[in-house]
Amino acid sequence: MSNPEITEEEIQAVYPTVAKTIADALGMDEDEVELKHSLIEDLDAESIDFLDLVFRLERAFKMKIPRGKIIEDARGDMPESEFEQNGMVTEAGMARLKTFLNELPADRFPSPLKAADIPRLFTTETFCKLVVRAQKDAA
Repeated sequence: MSNPEITEEEIQAVYPTVAKTIADALGMDEDEVELKHSLIEDLDAESIDFLDLVFRLERAFKMKIPRGKIIEDARGDMPESEFEQNGMVTEAGMARLKTFLNELPADRFPSPLKAADIPRLFTTETFCKLVVRAQKDAA
């Protein structure tokens, strides 16, 4: 599983549509959705909203995004047993997450981190990157 570098230009190319999609899904104005916003912490999304959001992004960009894709991509080729143990993200898993979610400042990563809480880290930019990756995978 390769994780090619995603450029700022690629993120900016999809950002307006992703922001509009998030705003529509959460019932807010587009100008309230910024790249660095955490969907849960800043925009009051709930994890159930992520399914709706992915579905809306698939429609907006006319592509498929497999369920669980962000976590799967974050883990990369790391075995699940190395990424998390007993529901907690391991030190190695945490290092992988910080590399994968490099748009987040280090202080946004709680330690210890429950695997179930990983979606709390997701930002608008995380979803922009998800779209760019899916476009590259489809190409």
